[in-house]
Amino acid sequence: MHTEHTEEFLMRKKKIVIALGHDALGTTLPEQKLATKKTAKAVADFIKDDYQVVISHSNGPQVGMIHTAMAEFCRIYPEYTATPMSVCSAMSQGYIGYDLQNAIRTELLNRGIYKPVSTILTQVTVDPYDDAFYHPSKVIGRVMTEEEAEVEEKKGNHVLKTEEGYRRIVAAPKPVDVVEIDAIRALLDADQIVIACGGGGIPVLAQKNKLQGASAVIEKDSAAGKLAELVEAERLVILTGVEKVCLNFGKENEQPIDEMTVAQAKRYITEGQFEEGTMLPKIEAAIEFIGNSAVRSVLIAKLNISGDDSVRTTGTVIHK
Repeated sequence: MHTEHTEEFLMRKKKIVIALGHDALGTTLPEQKLATKKTAKAVADFIKDDYQVVISHSNGPQVGMIHTAMAEFCRIYPEYTATPMSVCSAMSQGYIGYDLQNAIRTELLNRGIYKPVSTILTQVTVDPYDDAFYHPSKVIGRVMTEEEAEVEEKKGNHVLKTEEGYRRIVAAPKPVDVVEIDAIRALLDADQIVIACGGGGIPVLAQKNKLQGASAVIEKDSAAGKLAELVEAERLVILTGVEKVCLNFGKENEQPIDEMTVAQAKRYITEGQFEEGTMLPKIEAAIEFIGNSAVRSVLIAKLNISGDDSVRTTGTVIHK
């Protein structure tokens, strides 16, 4: 195929960003192996339907496990330097990306499709003056005793008292830009599958020519929305643990929504319909991504794998 024809063909293919939630990845190592195999079937279906696909994913249990393990290692061996949160995020991207890219590659080859799958270690810049740094809210790491919590606070870290004990909390700033976006675009232009912005990306602060890791985590749905915007995707798919977005969630008068406009979504937020830390970040990411575009849309759905391994994805569509 001539280069000009190849470029024309790729321009016709729609770009889609798929944000994988906790259910698509599992919690433990064996769970993750099984979960990524199932998730690969859904991703392969989108590729079969001629989309150019970028995948982002959560890393909640995984980065917590890594952070806890590294903190415990430093407790046993005090001569070792504590592992920064940004490094733990980088480790989780590699660990999840490894399983995910291999599962997708295998599924595609089983279907007779050859497309390289690459995980990009992704850094996401944040604003050092983001309000989130003054009001840290994300709980991470193991449960600590009061004495251990005091040591953490002396280091300048924030600690929260919970029912189980004391836990460290970090900021959750908004994503500003994706550092490796040119590499992601180049791989997409080559019609490859890209895994990027895992766990919301590694949060960094731009200091002249240097990128400094920030003690923070970025909300994964917010990062997925920013990624979708920067690659000029037509659709953002957020896979989560519920079939559809619901009004009055968990109540007797719970009402599933098939589709809603950005204006309706904003009204529901004002009414307090969506819980913080669960559905609210997804709705906010959808509103931010769609903006004023009549072309962009967001699907929030549960990934269902039936007994015969066929994939059913139904959910709530949000559009302008």
